[in-house]
Amino acid sequence: MPVERMKTKSASARCGLLAGGNWILDQVKVIASYPQPEQLVQIQAQHQCAGGGPHNVLLTLAKAGAPFPLFAAGLVGKDPAGDAILDECRKQKVDTKLLTATPKAATSYTDVMSEARGGRRTFFHYRGANALWCGEGLDFKKLKVRNFHLGYLLLLDGLDEADPLYGTRAARLLHTAQQAGVRTSVDVVTEDSDRYREIVPHALKYTDHLILNELEAARITGFKTREADGKIDTVSLRHAAGALLQMGVKELVVIHFPEGGFARTRKGEDVWQPSVKLPAKLVTGTNGAGDAFAAGFLWGLHEEWAVSKCLEIAVALAAACCTDPTTTGGIKTLAACQALAKKYRYNPPLERTDY
Repeated sequence: MPVERMKTKSASARCGLLAGGNWILDQVKVIASYPQPEQLVQIQAQHQCAGGGPHNVLLTLAKAGAPFPLFAAGLVGKDPAGDAILDECRKQKVDTKLLTATPKAATSYTDVMSEARGGRRTFFHYRGANALWCGEGLDFKKLKVRNFHLGYLLLLDGLDEADPLYGTRAARLLHTAQQAGVRTSVDVVTEDSDRYREIVPHALKYTDHLILNELEAARITGFKTREADGKIDTVSLRHAAGALLQMGVKELVVIHFPEGGFARTRKGEDVWQPSVKLPAKLVTGTNGAGDAFAAGFLWGLHEEWAVSKCLEIAVALAAACCTDPTTTGGIKTLAACQALAKKYRYNPPLERTDY
């Protein structure tokens, strides 16, 4: 099932992915379990790595061997953390001309508490330089990229601010990209707040492809995507995807979750894909897994693969990511990630017969 796209000269002449938004230094602490208030838990191991949606997507694509140009956009601080992020991108041949170091704020960072068994995570975040970025310098008429990926909404203070014409600055930026013939994709941060319906729908009007998890989809639409026993509610998930399309998403909505992924197109076609059945002993963390999924799907969108193939690539990269506690340390070549999926196969279908 091919993904529809605008058949314009500007679109066909474009190549590459630009990812902009949050650039973060993740400080990952592996613990046995999260403690109760005023209780102590020992740190079993610690790792430091870069993170944030654009970093994770671009570095996953670079390490997996994506055959198209990769461009970074955003702000880091003029500090060692910012230098480390820029150096890593350059080492992986990600273009950093639009990833600027500012003296006005420190590089954003997150303390990630990752439980050793199962990889469940808790985040403590400092916004830093990301709060200042509003997409300055992005001239989409001159940037000959095919896709622009923005992440994460609700964690970019400048872009989440109100705009008198478009609702938010993020919506204005996405509209500008679309007007230049660039296809847009968006991701959202998972947070416990009531800001989703206030901020996110403005951007969806100018989003071609929305990629998010089941918790974020539930927050935006009000549909409960999990049943009382914790199982994915496939009916509500489809309703949530439909509601997101009604909010303005142009081409398709992709929802990922530990059990797999689901996509609904503007035509109402549904595609499901179970996740890779990794042995528990191989799962050392889930930090960056959602972005690895997004990277795989974006790879397929750029190459105009069928939605089913996009989902297969997405879950393969997500599985590889889970084999390492850092955001991209588990990513190998696409062939190696596919071999991992082939070796361990997939989890059972989500009580459906139409995969």
